Amino acid sequence: MHRRHLLNWILASAAFALPFGVSATQIRNARLWRSDDKLRLVFDLSGPVQFKTFSLSAPERLIIDLNGASLSGDFSQLVLNNTVIRSIRSGHFGQGDTRIVLDLSEPVQLNSFQLPPQDGQGHRLVLDLKTAAPLQIAAAPIIDKAHPKRDIIVVVDPGHGGKDPGAVGAKGEREKDVVLSIAQLLAKRLKREKGFDVKLVRNDDFFVPLRKRVEIARKHNADMFISVHADAAPRLTASGASVYCLSEGGATSATARFMAQRENGADLLGATSLLNLKDKDPMLAGVILDMSMNATIAASLQLGSTVLGSLAGITTLHQKRVEQAGFAVLKSPDVPSILVETGFISNARDSQRLVTARHQQAVADGLFEGLQRYFQKNPPMNSYIAWQQEQKKARV
Repeated sequence: MHRRHLLNWILASAAFALPFGVSATQIRNARLWRSDDKLRLVFDLSGPVQFKTFSLSAPERLIIDLNGASLSGDFSQLVLNNTVIRSIRSGHFGQGDTRIVLDLSEPVQLNSFQLPPQDGQGHRLVLDLKTAAPLQIAAAPIIDKAHPKRDIIVVVDPGHGGKDPGAVGAKGEREKDVVLSIAQLLAKRLKREKGFDVKLVRNDDFFVPLRKRVEIARKHNADMFISVHADAAPRLTASGASVYCLSEGGATSATARFMAQRENGADLLGATSLLNLKDKDPMLAGVILDMSMNATIAASLQLGSTVLGSLAGITTLHQKRVEQAGFAVLKSPDVPSILVETGFISNARDSQRLVTARHQQAVADGLFEGLQRYFQKNPPMNSYIAWQQEQKKARV
């Protein structure tokens, strides 16, 4: 009798904890965003979920299986016009699982990941869909007349390192470790993309002076320079990502001025020497430097704005505009350069996210998408992307 009472108590407790027919996770809602190069579908969830995806052809479909999840909302509010998704279907699958089927008009490339609760939003499953490149018609090939098709060179600079740990969080999280991980993930993503080459200022835990970081970018004839950081802020409540570029005048905010002073320390640069203007007439050298710096800062602002827009879908933003200040590490007069604060390690919530592999990967993906979108709109002369766009125009 004693064992029977114990068994009844266990069964009653289990029934109370998980009522019959109720799944551990609810799929509450779905949202859709469009951009120039992708379609983002977000499922709002009541909790984390295990999922897998696969595609089927003839007709084209994308299948998402969510383990232990049930659908409490519907997809009727989604506007699918002019998207690659023709319709969305769902149904029960297996033991308490849900299968979602996206009927597609053409094949897609998928990037899927989960986001934890943050900034008033709960758990989310994110699907980024990119249409595959169209097949070329072999009947009328375009001959490549020895076009150089050079790679776009991106220099990625993980801030701090070695004897300089950067900012340190309340639980000992070190900025130099976080930004190295994000920079390495960004470098891996860039290396997989045809038309890009990437150089890391440091690929391990060692110190590189600010002057040397700029020299490395110029040594490799970089098309752009991105310095990755996760600093501390004057206020512990400050949170979110932000993007900075150089200002030859004053800083655009007190935070920007604080960040520049913190990063610069005593290691300042003389930008004039970087353009080999020592032998030029001083007035001519000044005019050349001003023209170069103005054009570079304008390009940096455009680049920064594009990157900031990509990060907006991944994390909160500390500022919704690109900030400017006199960052020494950005003082390359002929290479568009930005400094990205991926979050504030001094903020408990930011710090908790920044040390997770999932969030680091999401940030790296966001940075890559911003860089890619910028160069698709502003392809450097003789680059593979510029040649690719010329080929497309020739086929029209």
